[in-house]
Amino acid sequence: MQIAKCSALKLMTVAFVLGLACAGNTMASVSLATITNSVVTTSPQEEVKKLKGVVVKRDPDAFTMSETTGGPTITVLLTPSTEVKSHKKGVFRGSKEYAASYILRGLRLEIDGVRNSDGTITASKVRFDEQDLRTAQALKATVDPVEQELNEKLRQQQAEQERLAGQIAETQAVASAAAESAAKANEAAAKAQNTADYANNRINGLDDFDPIKTVTVTFVTGSAKLGPKAQATIDEAAAWVKTQNTKGWVMAVIGYADSTGNSQRNIDLSERRANAVIYYIVSKYKMPLSRLVQPFGYGQLEPVAENKTKEGRAKNRRVEIRLMVNKGIAGTVGQ
Repeated sequence: MQIAKCSALKLMTVAFVLGLACAGNTMASVSLATITNSVVTTSPQEEVKKLKGVVVKRDPDAFTMSETTGGPTITVLLTPSTEVKSHKKGVFRGSKEYAASYILRGLRLEIDGVRNSDGTITASKVRFDEQDLRTAQALKATVDPVEQELNEKLRQQQAEQERLAGQIAETQAVASAAAESAAKANEAAAKAQNTADYANNRINGLDDFDPIKTVTVTFVTGSAKLGPKAQATIDEAAAWVKTQNTKGWVMAVIGYADSTGNSQRNIDLSERRANAVIYYIVSKYKMPLSRLVQPFGYGQLEPVAENKTKEGRAKNRRVEIRLMVNKGIAGTVGQ
């Protein structure tokens, strides 16, 4: 009888162990299936088609746009393969290709591309109306000089306030024993600091570039062809640029003409001169077009000398290559 009880107990123990083993295998299978099914998959990038907006800020390799329907601004990235064209003007007139530098603040446009995980859009196509381009060019020609003048005034104001703040600090050190004098000095220092902060905020809010150097290339009367002297001037400037730290550098190429001929002819001539300089620099030195702020022809506007004399007209037949650095990229905002 005792032997039978022991045998039964052993059989129950073996059955219990086998049950635990089966349960363990089942839980392992469930856990493995759960882990397998919970693998995170990344969603594909979102395709963007015909997104319309207005350019509110321009950087060397990107621009910021505000949608025409409202909402937050969007950063659009430009690549060497980004196609920039005007809209077609009918059945018989196709679109016209443009460099990325023609994307200006105030330009209404339409983009195709891919929305990235960080919210930016890498543009594959950019389209705009040529009338909107002319409007944006006129806006830039009007606003840029005003911004530059305001920048200079704000810098001068900041320097003056820093000078005043230094004098106030010196006065505080000398008159620290006099409570009444110290109180007046503190009040003056607070006013100076408020003014300096205001100037800093205005400067930081401007989409601006710091000028580095302007290279002037001259032309003969009625011509947009680069002569040996003009090429030598560009080559000398290019050799100097190679010795510099060019982080954040951009280039504006502005064409001009003297007063010979009519205004429209001079505008076309100045634009051809600017394009001739750009072509020479890009073809010889392989400069990315995205580094161009804007090629533009002012015609006979903004002469640097009197057009009444032969010498004066010779100085006005020119292209100015303006080398500038983006303050945000270079880390000089507020300086």
